[in-house]
Amino acid sequence: MPLLELTVPEGELSDEARGELQGELAGALLRWEGAPDTEFFRSISWCHLQELPADSIRTPDGIAEPHAVVKVTTPEGALSDRRRAGMVEEMTKLVLEATGWGDQAALRVWVMCREIDEGSWAAGGQIVHFEQLREAAKAEREKAGSGRDEVPAAKTAATA
Repeated sequence: MPLLELTVPEGELSDEARGELQGELAGALLRWEGAPDTEFFRSISWCHLQELPADSIRTPDGIAEPHAVVKVTTPEGALSDRRRAGMVEEMTKLVLEATGWGDQAALRVWVMCREIDEGSWAAGGQIVHFEQLREAAKAEREKAGSGRDEVPAAKTAATA
């Protein structure tokens, strides 16, 4: 049950890139969490997009260069340090590609990872425990015919 919040200045994403990036970010988070890429898990992986007027984003010296903030919220324990590092690297690349800013703008993409304490995430009027999500993921993988907890093969700074 991850939640992504993407904030960018207005006009930095084309109409096509806007929806595509949101889906790619949500898919990346599912992969790095080790969740199965199924209809159920995709339906509970949300990406909210907030576009701000460019002149509303400032530094102490004035209007800032365009930048993006990706806030990733997951249940406590969903991402190991290695998985988190790989996810951050992939999400940064996705934002840079979608905006066309290029690799030199990597420092203008911030990915902030937050974990919700066990017992503090709720849906459907009930507390959802991480173990319930693990069991649901296991059942979804078995239904799909793969009992493995796969991690993307992309080379990351954490595995280099």
